[in-house]
Amino acid sequence: MRIAFFGSGEFALPTFDSIRMDGHEIVIVVSQPDKIRGRGKDVTPTVIKSVALEAGLPNITPPDVNAPDVVALIKAARADLAYVAAFGQKIGHELLSAFPIGIINLHGSILPAWRGAAPIQRAVMNGDHETGVTVFRLVEKMDAGPVLMIRRTAIGDVETSDELHDRLARIGCDAVRETIKLLAADPKTPGETQDESRASLAPKLKKTDGYISFDAPTAKLAHIICGLWSWPGAACRFVSADGRRNEQVTIARARIKQGRSETTPALTPGEINELLNVRTADGELELLEIKPSGGSLMHWRDFVNGRHVKPGDRFLQIESA
Repeated sequence: MRIAFFGSGEFALPTFDSIRMDGHEIVIVVSQPDKIRGRGKDVTPTVIKSVALEAGLPNITPPDVNAPDVVALIKAARADLAYVAAFGQKIGHELLSAFPIGIINLHGSILPAWRGAAPIQRAVMNGDHETGVTVFRLVEKMDAGPVLMIRRTAIGDVETSDELHDRLARIGCDAVRETIKLLAADPKTPGETQDESRASLAPKLKKTDGYISFDAPTAKLAHIICGLWSWPGAACRFVSADGRRNEQVTIARARIKQGRSETTPALTPGEINELLNVRTADGELELLEIKPSGGSLMHWRDFVNGRHVKPGDRFLQIESA
């Protein structure tokens, strides 16, 4: 099958490889424009553009995919089907009707749950036990098209959104492969209409969404911390009781404390207890991994040893600007 591939982010990479390995022809790759990064103002292409260049595939990086000249260029590639994953632009009406078989989209949730830009992070932050990927027909309304294929998976107890992202990207290969087979056999397969009453939204995260407060239930904090890693990250300030340390840190992984609890009375949320766990609104949080500002991700015990963390030290919320 001749396929137009719309993608920019890492989530699209496994299916880029699997579609080609399955013998389909990617006739054009459409990705986001290059970005200027760092003090040296280096021009950096998206990961999908990079692999397209390595493979010698025709590729374009329009700032507006719906511009008339861009639409004409994409149509000229004469693709049977368009595939979208982690693309980053809304595809308009003209392109929606440009392909004989239509456009399919790989999304990182079990639709209609978590429509939007951050479905994987929101599922982990919400404490969902299960998620998956959905392949659906693209329509003008965000993530609302008829569902063609779903694959499900459990979310690990301390799995971060980064880890889940990578697993779902790989699971997506099977879902997309089977969808293309389905459409090859019957190009007019309509898919199953989504139940709008069950829809939930997953808006894009902001940096300030990562400013956590320990004045919250333990389970909620554990889910939020794992869901926020690696961006924007669960950020707070570590302040030692003796006043010698006051530094910003990002907590990457945590869980509800199991087993023996602390006995020190009257601790306030954010305070570190005798077991070197953190007091919350209703219990204790066991930290597993942490990243100091400007430093590398490390195990909590290494942070404890390096900073000589003691009971009475605390984590404070960062005040929004």
